[in-house]
Amino acid sequence: MLLQRTLTALLLAPLVIGLILLAPTWLFAPIVALAFLAAMWEWTRLSGLKAYPPRGALLAFTAALFVLCWLSRGTPWWPALIGAGVAWWIVVGQWLRHFAFGAAPTRENRLMKLGAGLLVIVPAWVAVVSIHGSGEYGHWWTLLALFIVWAADIGAYFSGSTFGGRKLAPTISPGKTWAGVYGAFAAGAAVAVGGGLLMGVGGGKLVGLLVLSLLTVVASIVGDLLESLMKRHAAVKDSGNLFPGHGGMLDRLDSVFAALPVFAAGKLLLGL
Repeated sequence: MLLQRTLTALLLAPLVIGLILLAPTWLFAPIVALAFLAAMWEWTRLSGLKAYPPRGALLAFTAALFVLCWLSRGTPWWPALIGAGVAWWIVVGQWLRHFAFGAAPTRENRLMKLGAGLLVIVPAWVAVVSIHGSGEYGHWWTLLALFIVWAADIGAYFSGSTFGGRKLAPTISPGKTWAGVYGAFAAGAAVAVGGGLLMGVGGGKLVGLLVLSLLTVVASIVGDLLESLMKRHAAVKDSGNLFPGHGGMLDRLDSVFAALPVFAAGKLLLGL
Protein backbone atom coordinates (compact mmCIF):
# COMPACT_ATOMS: atom_id res chain seq x y z
CA MET A 1 0.00 0.00 0.00
CA LEU A 2 2.86 2.40 0.80
CA LEU A 3 4.41 1.73 -2.62
CA GLN A 4 1.08 2.34 -4.35
CA ARG A 5 0.52 5.55 -2.40
CA THR A 6 4.03 6.75 -3.22
CA LEU A 7 3.70 6.06 -6.95
CA THR A 8 0.35 7.84 -7.10
CA ALA A 9 1.76 10.84 -5.24
CA LEU A 10 4.78 11.00 -7.57
CA LEU A 11 2.44 11.10 -10.57
CA LEU A 12 0.06 13.70 -9.12
CA ALA A 13 2.56 16.04 -7.46
CA PRO A 14 4.13 17.42 -10.69
CA LEU A 15 0.67 18.14 -12.10
CA VAL A 16 -0.39 20.02 -8.97
CA ILE A 17 2.89 21.93 -8.74
CA GLY A 18 2.74 22.84 -12.41
CA LEU A 19 -0.82 24.11 -12.06
CA ILE A 20 0.08 26.25 -9.06
CA LEU A 21 3.21 27.78 -10.56
CA LEU A 22 2.22 28.17 -14.21
CA ALA A 23 -1.50 28.89 -14.29
CA PRO A 24 -2.76 32.46 -13.86
CA THR A 25 -5.21 32.86 -10.99
CA TRP A 26 -8.21 33.24 -13.33
CA LEU A 27 -7.45 29.74 -14.67
CA PHE A 28 -6.22 28.27 -11.39
CA ALA A 29 -9.48 29.17 -9.60
CA PRO A 30 -11.94 27.14 -11.76
CA ILE A 31 -9.62 24.12 -11.98
CA VAL A 32 -9.31 24.02 -8.20
CA ALA A 33 -13.08 24.53 -7.96
CA LEU A 34 -13.60 21.35 -10.01
CA ALA A 35 -11.38 19.37 -7.64
CA PHE A 36 -13.19 20.82 -4.64
CA LEU A 37 -16.57 19.98 -6.20
CA ALA A 38 -15.41 16.39 -6.63
CA ALA A 39 -14.62 16.35 -2.92
CA MET A 40 -18.02 17.86 -2.17
CA TRP A 41 -19.68 15.06 -4.16
CA GLU A 42 -17.96 12.52 -1.92
CA TRP A 43 -18.90 14.53 1.16
CA THR A 44 -22.59 14.30 0.25
CA ARG A 45 -22.33 10.52 0.28
CA LEU A 46 -20.58 10.48 3.64
CA SER A 47 -23.32 12.77 4.95
CA GLY A 48 -25.90 10.09 4.16
CA LEU A 49 -27.36 11.61 0.99
CA LYS A 50 -27.68 8.72 -1.46
CA ALA A 51 -29.93 9.91 -4.29
CA TYR A 52 -28.13 11.51 -7.23
CA PRO A 53 -30.58 14.39 -7.98
CA PRO A 54 -30.28 16.11 -4.56
CA ARG A 55 -26.52 15.48 -4.53
CA GLY A 56 -26.26 17.08 -7.96
CA ALA A 57 -28.38 20.02 -6.83
CA LEU A 58 -26.10 20.62 -3.84
CA LEU A 59 -23.10 20.42 -6.15
CA ALA A 60 -24.64 23.05 -8.43
CA PHE A 61 -25.35 25.24 -5.38
CA THR A 62 -21.72 24.93 -4.28
CA ALA A 63 -20.53 25.87 -7.78
CA ALA A 64 -22.82 28.91 -7.69
CA LEU A 65 -21.25 29.94 -4.37
CA PHE A 66 -17.81 29.72 -5.97
CA VAL A 67 -18.98 32.03 -8.76
CA LEU A 68 -20.43 34.51 -6.27
CA CYS A 69 -17.22 34.44 -4.26
CA TRP A 70 -15.16 35.07 -7.39
CA LEU A 71 -17.35 38.03 -8.33
CA SER A 72 -16.85 39.50 -4.85
CA ARG A 73 -13.04 39.09 -4.80
CA GLY A 74 -11.18 42.12 -3.57
CA THR A 75 -14.02 43.12 -1.24
CA PRO A 76 -14.14 42.74 2.57
CA TRP A 77 -16.17 39.56 2.01
CA TRP A 78 -13.03 37.58 1.21
CA PRO A 79 -11.16 38.07 4.51
CA ALA A 80 -14.53 37.61 6.27
CA LEU A 81 -15.02 34.24 4.55
CA ILE A 82 -11.47 33.21 5.41
CA GLY A 83 -12.12 34.20 9.02
CA ALA A 84 -15.33 32.18 8.97
CA GLY A 85 -13.32 29.21 7.77
CA VAL A 86 -10.89 29.55 10.68
CA ALA A 87 -13.77 29.87 13.15
CA TRP A 88 -15.40 26.77 11.69
CA TRP A 89 -12.35 24.62 12.34
CA ILE A 90 -12.27 25.80 15.95
CA VAL A 91 -15.86 24.56 16.23
CA VAL A 92 -14.82 21.26 14.63
CA GLY A 93 -12.25 20.83 17.39
CA GLN A 94 -15.14 20.73 19.84
CA TRP A 95 -17.12 18.35 17.63
CA LEU A 96 -14.23 15.88 17.65
CA ARG A 97 -14.41 15.73 21.43
CA HIS A 98 -17.93 14.30 21.14
CA PHE A 99 -17.59 11.37 18.76
CA ALA A 100 -21.25 10.37 18.79
CA PHE A 101 -22.57 13.83 17.94
CA GLY A 102 -24.32 13.63 14.56
CA ALA A 103 -23.70 9.90 14.21
CA ALA A 104 -27.36 8.81 14.08
CA PRO A 105 -28.65 8.60 10.47
CA THR A 106 -31.42 11.14 10.98
CA ARG A 107 -32.61 13.83 8.58
CA GLU A 108 -31.43 16.55 10.96
CA ASN A 109 -27.91 15.10 11.20
CA ARG A 110 -27.75 14.69 7.44
CA LEU A 111 -28.65 18.34 6.89
CA MET A 112 -26.14 19.41 9.53
CA LYS A 113 -23.36 17.45 7.82
CA LEU A 114 -24.27 18.82 4.39
CA GLY A 115 -24.07 22.34 5.80
CA ALA A 116 -20.75 21.45 7.39
CA GLY A 117 -19.49 20.43 3.97
CA LEU A 118 -20.11 23.93 2.65
CA LEU A 119 -18.16 25.39 5.58
CA VAL A 120 -15.32 22.99 4.88
CA ILE A 121 -15.02 23.60 1.15
CA VAL A 122 -16.11 27.15 0.28
CA PRO A 123 -13.80 29.07 2.69
CA ALA A 124 -10.92 26.79 1.65
CA TRP A 125 -11.47 27.70 -2.00
CA VAL A 126 -11.59 31.41 -1.16
CA ALA A 127 -8.41 31.00 0.88
CA VAL A 128 -6.39 29.22 -1.80
CA VAL A 129 -7.49 31.61 -4.55
CA SER A 130 -6.69 34.55 -2.27
CA ILE A 131 -3.19 33.21 -1.59
CA HIS A 132 -2.57 32.40 -5.24
CA GLY A 133 -3.54 35.88 -6.38
CA SER A 134 -1.66 37.74 -3.64
CA GLY A 135 1.01 39.59 -5.60
CA GLU A 136 4.29 38.59 -7.14
CA TYR A 137 4.95 35.57 -4.92
CA GLY A 138 1.33 34.40 -4.60
CA HIS A 139 1.97 31.22 -6.58
CA TRP A 140 4.95 30.37 -4.38
CA TRP A 141 3.01 31.07 -1.18
CA THR A 142 0.32 28.68 -2.39
CA LEU A 143 2.93 26.02 -2.99
CA LEU A 144 4.46 26.63 0.43
CA ALA A 145 1.08 26.21 2.13
CA LEU A 146 0.63 22.84 0.43
CA PHE A 147 4.23 21.80 1.09
CA ILE A 148 3.70 22.44 4.81
CA VAL A 149 0.65 20.15 4.81
CA TRP A 150 2.35 17.48 2.72
CA ALA A 151 5.49 17.58 4.84
CA ALA A 152 3.42 17.34 8.01
CA ASP A 153 1.60 14.31 6.61
CA ILE A 154 4.88 12.58 5.73
CA GLY A 155 6.50 13.53 9.03
CA ALA A 156 3.49 12.23 10.97
CA TYR A 157 3.52 8.93 9.08
CA PHE A 158 7.18 8.13 9.61
CA SER A 159 7.39 9.50 13.15
CA GLY A 160 4.25 7.65 14.18
CA SER A 161 5.42 4.42 12.52
CA THR A 162 8.84 4.66 14.14
CA PHE A 163 7.98 5.71 17.68
CA GLY A 164 4.30 4.80 18.08
CA GLY A 165 3.21 5.54 21.62
CA ARG A 166 0.08 7.19 22.96
CA LYS A 167 -2.85 7.43 20.58
CA LEU A 168 -4.09 10.86 19.54
CA ALA A 169 -7.77 10.06 18.96
CA PRO A 170 -8.24 6.29 19.20
CA THR A 171 -12.02 6.40 18.79
CA ILE A 172 -11.84 8.41 15.58
CA SER A 173 -8.54 7.38 13.97
CA PRO A 174 -6.69 4.58 15.82
CA GLY A 175 -3.56 4.90 13.69
CA LYS A 176 -2.69 8.45 14.74
CA THR A 177 -0.29 8.98 17.63
CA TRP A 178 1.15 11.92 19.51
CA ALA A 179 4.56 10.95 18.15
CA GLY A 180 3.09 11.49 14.69
CA VAL A 181 1.89 14.93 15.73
CA TYR A 182 5.38 15.92 16.89
CA GLY A 183 6.83 14.64 13.63
CA ALA A 184 4.25 16.67 11.72
CA PHE A 185 5.21 19.81 13.66
CA ALA A 186 8.91 19.32 12.98
CA ALA A 187 8.48 18.66 9.26
CA GLY A 188 6.00 21.48 8.74
CA ALA A 189 8.16 23.98 10.61
CA ALA A 190 11.28 23.00 8.64
CA VAL A 191 9.48 23.50 5.32
CA ALA A 192 8.01 26.84 6.45
CA VAL A 193 11.34 28.25 7.58
CA GLY A 194 13.14 27.03 4.46
CA GLY A 195 10.44 28.39 2.17
CA GLY A 196 10.32 31.68 4.03
CA LEU A 197 14.07 32.18 3.72
CA LEU A 198 13.94 31.42 0.00
CA MET A 199 11.30 34.14 -0.40
CA GLY A 200 13.29 36.67 1.60
CA VAL A 201 11.27 36.52 4.82
CA GLY A 202 13.39 37.32 7.85
CA GLY A 203 13.37 38.66 11.39
CA GLY A 204 10.11 38.81 13.25
CA LYS A 205 8.10 37.82 10.18
CA LEU A 206 10.06 34.59 9.89
CA VAL A 207 9.26 33.81 13.52
CA GLY A 208 5.63 34.61 12.76
CA LEU A 209 5.74 32.27 9.77
CA LEU A 210 7.14 29.53 11.98
CA VAL A 211 4.27 29.95 14.43
CA LEU A 212 1.83 30.05 11.53
CA SER A 213 3.21 26.77 10.22
CA LEU A 214 2.50 25.11 13.57
CA LEU A 215 -1.07 26.42 13.58
CA THR A 216 -1.46 25.28 9.98
CA VAL A 217 -0.32 21.78 10.94
CA VAL A 218 -2.77 21.72 13.86
CA ALA A 219 -5.56 22.67 11.46
CA SER A 220 -4.49 20.00 8.97
CA ILE A 221 -4.70 17.36 11.70
CA VAL A 222 -8.17 18.55 12.69
CA GLY A 223 -9.25 18.38 9.05
CA ASP A 224 -7.95 14.83 8.75
CA LEU A 225 -9.75 13.81 11.93
CA LEU A 226 -13.03 15.34 10.81
CA GLU A 227 -13.03 13.29 7.63
CA SER A 228 -12.12 10.18 9.65
CA LEU A 229 -15.10 10.94 11.89
CA MET A 230 -17.38 11.31 8.87
CA LYS A 231 -16.16 7.99 7.43
CA ARG A 232 -16.71 6.21 10.73
CA HIS A 233 -20.24 7.60 10.94
CA ALA A 234 -20.84 6.41 7.38
CA ALA A 235 -19.08 3.05 8.02
CA VAL A 236 -16.77 3.34 4.99
CA LYS A 237 -12.99 3.06 4.66
CA ASP A 238 -12.43 5.73 1.99
CA SER A 239 -14.45 8.63 0.62
CA GLY A 240 -13.98 7.23 -2.89
CA ASN A 241 -11.62 5.25 -5.11
CA LEU A 242 -10.39 7.93 -7.50
CA PHE A 243 -6.69 7.57 -6.64
CA PRO A 244 -5.07 4.12 -6.22
CA GLY A 245 -3.81 3.75 -2.68
CA HIS A 246 -5.13 7.18 -1.72
CA GLY A 247 -8.91 6.80 -1.82
CA GLY A 248 -11.06 9.63 -3.08
CA MET A 249 -10.57 13.33 -3.66
CA LEU A 250 -11.79 14.11 -0.14
CA ASP A 251 -9.25 11.70 1.30
CA ARG A 252 -6.50 13.73 -0.40
CA LEU A 253 -7.85 17.17 0.47
CA ASP A 254 -9.21 16.77 4.01
CA SER A 255 -6.10 18.24 5.66
CA VAL A 256 -5.75 20.91 2.98
CA PHE A 257 -9.31 22.16 3.45
CA ALA A 258 -8.61 22.95 7.10
CA ALA A 259 -5.08 24.26 6.62
CA LEU A 260 -5.77 26.77 3.85
CA PRO A 261 -7.99 29.25 5.76
CA VAL A 262 -5.60 29.22 8.71
CA PHE A 263 -2.56 29.83 6.50
CA ALA A 264 -4.35 32.52 4.46
CA ALA A 265 -5.53 34.33 7.60
CA GLY A 266 -2.07 34.20 9.15
CA LYS A 267 -0.47 35.43 5.94
CA LEU A 268 -2.81 38.43 5.91
CA LEU A 269 -2.17 39.21 9.58
CA LEU A 270 1.61 38.95 9.16
CA GLY A 271 1.56 41.12 6.04
CA LEU A 272 3.38 38.52 4.00
